[in-house]
Amino acid sequence: MRSSTLTGIGFTPFPHQKDMLERLEVERAVRGRRRNLLVAATGTGKTVMAALDYEQLSRKARRRLRLLFVAHRREILEQSRDTYRRVLGDEAFGESFHSSERPEEWDHVFASVQSLNSRALERFSPDHFDVIVIDEFHHGTSPTYRKILDHFAPTELLALTATPERMDGKNIQDEFFEGHITAEMRLWEALENELLSPFRYFGISDETDLSAVEWKRGAYDSGQLSNVLTGNDARARLIAKAVRDKVKNPRSMRALGFCVSVSHARFMAEHFTRDEIAAVALSGENHRDERKQALDDLKDGKIQVIFSVDLFNEGLDIPDVDTLLLLRPTESATLFLQQLGRGLRRTPDKDVLTVLDFIGQHRKEFRFENQFRALTNLTRKRLLNGLEQGFPMLPSRCQIILEPKAKQTIIGNIKDQLKVNATTLVREVSTYAELRLATYLEESGREIKEIYRGNGNSWTKLLRGAKLLTGTAPEGELELLKRAPSFLHVDDKERIDAYQRILADDAPAYDALSPREQAYARMLFFNIWDKAGGHSTYQEGLSSLRKHKPVREELLQVLDHCLAHADHFPLPLKGPHSELPLKVHSSYNRSEILAALGVARFGGQMPGSFAQGVVEVKDISTDALLITLEKDEKEFSPTTRYQDYAMSPTQFHWESQNATAEDSATGRRYREHAQRGSHILLFVRRYKNTDIGGAEPWMLLGPARYVAHEGSKPMAITWELEHEMPADVWTYSSIPSS
Repeated sequence: MRSSTLTGIGFTPFPHQKDMLERLEVERAVRGRRRNLLVAATGTGKTVMAALDYEQLSRKARRRLRLLFVAHRREILEQSRDTYRRVLGDEAFGESFHSSERPEEWDHVFASVQSLNSRALERFSPDHFDVIVIDEFHHGTSPTYRKILDHFAPTELLALTATPERMDGKNIQDEFFEGHITAEMRLWEALENELLSPFRYFGISDETDLSAVEWKRGAYDSGQLSNVLTGNDARARLIAKAVRDKVKNPRSMRALGFCVSVSHARFMAEHFTRDEIAAVALSGENHRDERKQALDDLKDGKIQVIFSVDLFNEGLDIPDVDTLLLLRPTESATLFLQQLGRGLRRTPDKDVLTVLDFIGQHRKEFRFENQFRALTNLTRKRLLNGLEQGFPMLPSRCQIILEPKAKQTIIGNIKDQLKVNATTLVREVSTYAELRLATYLEESGREIKEIYRGNGNSWTKLLRGAKLLTGTAPEGELELLKRAPSFLHVDDKERIDAYQRILADDAPAYDALSPREQAYARMLFFNIWDKAGGHSTYQEGLSSLRKHKPVREELLQVLDHCLAHADHFPLPLKGPHSELPLKVHSSYNRSEILAALGVARFGGQMPGSFAQGVVEVKDISTDALLITLEKDEKEFSPTTRYQDYAMSPTQFHWESQNATAEDSATGRRYREHAQRGSHILLFVRRYKNTDIGGAEPWMLLGPARYVAHEGSKPMAITWELEHEMPADVWTYSSIPSS
């Protein structure tokens, strides 16, 4: 349990809350964002996260920061103030500013948006509050909220919402947060921790042909899509039949149907009403009183379905919703999760959320994998295995049930994405005519791993193929470009800065670098040439990169991408390991680990010849344990399928190699490392290989201490970690592999 107060009691957040708070810390510390948006479903503790974040900021500042918490209802403000008091361990924390209540000290204020009128704002200087938290931030575009946002200039602004969609269908992240959501709740974490209602997802075959609908900026053209779906009586009958087949009692359900347009929503409501299932259509065009009445009628059972379009405000967050109808295709994982979140609120009367998704005939650009990866936390290849095997490893009481034709469509779609070849990408890159990798990825909607899937694919090779990069490629360019994917995991700013300095046009000589920079230079060197590449010195190898400007430019862009997408906060190693160029909770491949530990060096062992799971580094009296959690059945026999898993956020169960006896020299070295003054470093990865080929990197969990062991040949050792592992790692590593 971590301390969570400057002077008070302890408070233990859920893993998904820790995960989101860590990503918030990364945004501030690594990327320098002072305005941040947290998106999480109602019931998952957004206010707890805000209170924990405030406590952490105050601890760093060594004082209680001035806080303004803004919401639109008195009940929310009182509950939020009580949450802060509980987290901080201070029953006197916070003053209310709403109705007739007014603060006396004005340091920690929980204020209604109505109270913060123009006259009230005049009493505050723009920098009066250090931290401002605004709950239900999807209201942020209203004039009353805008006055508050325009008046204040806090050090930190934190916005909370269950959905960033506004009434007009635009995103608040685009208007206030440069298009960026700092942290969105990972659905699978909340489901694993039983914070949300379990779901039954039905994928239903739909013959609707969408292949002729125009594709613009990563999505179907909404106008053309509406024309195809509105008035489609055959599809409407299919939807109504699916409701009768999958929902136990359609006339007592409380359902939301997500449509592509107002006309589509009205059409569906009319069809269901004729089919004797009471329904209404709602959109931003409806008056507030009409929306409220419809929501009340749904809650009271007077209607069974609300068909909506771009209407994800809090009013639709009805805990009793037990059925969702996904009637518009979306490959956006964010939008899919927001729709799903409308029904995942747990209630005593809701046993399970029923989700009906209609799988039509799509264009080749459409990707089913985004929503299924959001549901399952599986990579693309493992997602295919899950689809084929019926997803046997979902969280408790969750099901994904696909009709045969829908299953075939989805599997075919995902396999087609795996087949995207260099010719297709060259044609696409030529169409975009964009030299910057980041811009191309944003415009095309592709993931960076798609650029590097297959042997020898790279951004530079695509640019040359598209005739956007002219000139003759220097000799050896293709071999160097094959190493670009080995930088996709780099996720700490110090290493990225060091690598970029070494790759820059004006890079200093190796001998001019500081000792720590030289260590990073060796890591970069062996990451490019894991068998030294015929070079006899580090300087010789690094100098050879000077003539390869496109290669260096590509690596610089890859590293920029890595920094923009890092989501773990790196912690420095201390004590005897403080000089190592490694950070706790950062990821490293084999070459980097061996170079950082001083094992890979000229005259020593080359990374390419290393195949062990334990690295004994005598020079620094350290054993590095390189652990793979989920073993490949094809490659591990029953005698070598070690049992490695997290027992708690700070304890790890690890089985040694089979030959290690408890009384052997190696066994005693593990058991007696503390008495001998030697050390253990734990590195962990979930899988052996990545989806695009090549080895998956390991995350450094940090120093560990021997606690106990059982057995011999192998030894089952319990290690105590110096640092809690990240919440997402704890979630996926906490169950032993079977």
